[in-house]
Amino acid sequence: MGLRVTLVSKACIVGAYQIKLEAIAAHDDVELTVVMPPYWRENDHDLMLERAHTRGYQLYVAPVALNGRFHLHYYPTLPYILELSRPDILHMDEEPYNLATYLAVRAARRVGARAVAFTWQSILRRYPPPFSWMERYVHRHSEAIIAGNREAVSVLEAKGYGGQVRVIPQFGVDPELFAPSRSPRGNRPFTIGYAGRLVEEKGLDTLVDAVAALQGNWRLALCGNGPLREPLQRRLAELGLADRVQFQDRVASREMPGYLNRLDVLVLPSRTRPNWKEQFGRVLIEAMACETCVVGSDSGEIPNVIGEAGLIFPEGQAAALATCLAELRDDSLRRRELGRMGRRRVLARYTQQGVAAETVALYRALCAESAP
Repeated sequence: MGLRVTLVSKACIVGAYQIKLEAIAAHDDVELTVVMPPYWRENDHDLMLERAHTRGYQLYVAPVALNGRFHLHYYPTLPYILELSRPDILHMDEEPYNLATYLAVRAARRVGARAVAFTWQSILRRYPPPFSWMERYVHRHSEAIIAGNREAVSVLEAKGYGGQVRVIPQFGVDPELFAPSRSPRGNRPFTIGYAGRLVEEKGLDTLVDAVAALQGNWRLALCGNGPLREPLQRRLAELGLADRVQFQDRVASREMPGYLNRLDVLVLPSRTRPNWKEQFGRVLIEAMACETCVVGSDSGEIPNVIGEAGLIFPEGQAAALATCLAELRDDSLRRRELGRMGRRRVLARYTQQGVAAETVALYRALCAESAP
């Protein structure tokens, strides 16, 4: 009999993320069961389950109580599903302080399964009861926690967690979908791009100030939605740059490679706040996979994601960002070489298959140890 794993993830309702599940299930010694909700309520709309990559594993679509409540939602039927699947490992793809994780770990103990949780938390926060109680319980009774970034490891240690920790991104990218275009880029201006939420912590004011100082023929493409859209448009108009900037709404994941391939440089200018810092920056690995050169601030995990395959500037410093952009505008060979380095880095570290292999290696290591 293979290694029985039950993985619970609301994030995997996104079809592209299910590639990781198929990659986990492709390991001969893994018998995978996945629990997902039929939808997840985000703000004022519902994200529906996409059945895009469901081969090789058993899928349970389970109702979610308090759907849309990040900290308080839970799966009422999960104990019954665990009784059916009898896993060796329960992988709860949620933060340790969430009610869903707490209840899942309790249910896992009742069927003798080892529990694994996931965390992005890169800032040390002390939560009020009952969240602090649930977090401590999950820390005590989890065999391992997967950290999405390096700083999350330090946070776990500061909170007294003594189990195993592995730094593994929650999801990688599909290098066949996110791939460089072989079509010629044509004779167009130097194009700088951003993709993500249009919110203050993403440092878009820094990006606007940087391009305002940039000489020559350039264009800026901003892809995404958020409350800063109108303030940014007003600021660009005041600077006389409105005709150089194109806004477009957030695009579907399958359309993102086309957008990224139209850029010369992708910028992620995030700026740390007292209660937030960049936890990963997924758009970076998507751009790197497309051989689009990347520039990022030094907020949170960004320098660790980019490594030597792009340029880093001190967060909030528009002059430093403008220098990076001018360097890449004037040196197309350097830009292309960084793009190639970026794709090599993604293939080595950030594919869905690579993330799946690291996750399965953790499962095997846990089950090779003596029973808890």
